[in-house]
Amino acid sequence: MQATNQELVRDASQGDSAAVGVLLERHLPGLLAYVRAHAGRQLLQRDASMDLVQSACREVLQDLGKHDYRDEAGFRHWLFLAAERKILDRAKYHGRDKRNGLADLSPSVAEERALLEGYSGICTPSRAAAAREELERLETALGTLSDEQREVVVLSKIVGLSHAQIAERLGKTEVATRSLLHRALARLALELGAGLD
Repeated sequence: MQATNQELVRDASQGDSAAVGVLLERHLPGLLAYVRAHAGRQLLQRDASMDLVQSACREVLQDLGKHDYRDEAGFRHWLFLAAERKILDRAKYHGRDKRNGLADLSPSVAEERALLEGYSGICTPSRAAAAREELERLETALGTLSDEQREVVVLSKIVGLSHAQIAERLGKTEVATRSLLHRALARLALELGAGLD
């Protein structure tokens, strides 16, 4: 018998690593898409996005029992905050470290599949079928957005926050957040040639 979401979250908040593993697996595609959208080209030239995700997940596992998440949204919020901190920490590290080694920005096949699943809230299933080309087009299109537009799209379509939560995070009204999201999605649709909802 499979555990319900509520049972998984309860068990995870009590330190059950198996429950955390199930929750991490469930949120891995979105987390990977979040990291790719937030890390920036310079950081991704030095650290693979999957490495950043795995490092953030390791930190979540190490901090089990320190957080009390009431629901899956609370767990997801904690997970994405861990990824955000990891991105900031690595960017700060590389700011001090001037090594010249550059990594290949192309995602692996497994990473590509997870990314397409993570981006599924932004593109249609028919678009997801054209995997590699579509992934590149989608990330390029996201790159044309302003930081604020990209953030609102990521928070809404990848992280899954409500308009109220996004408004609180961005320090805007809910109406302003809805308008920003609408304009950002319209711009993405233009960049991608339609097919977004």
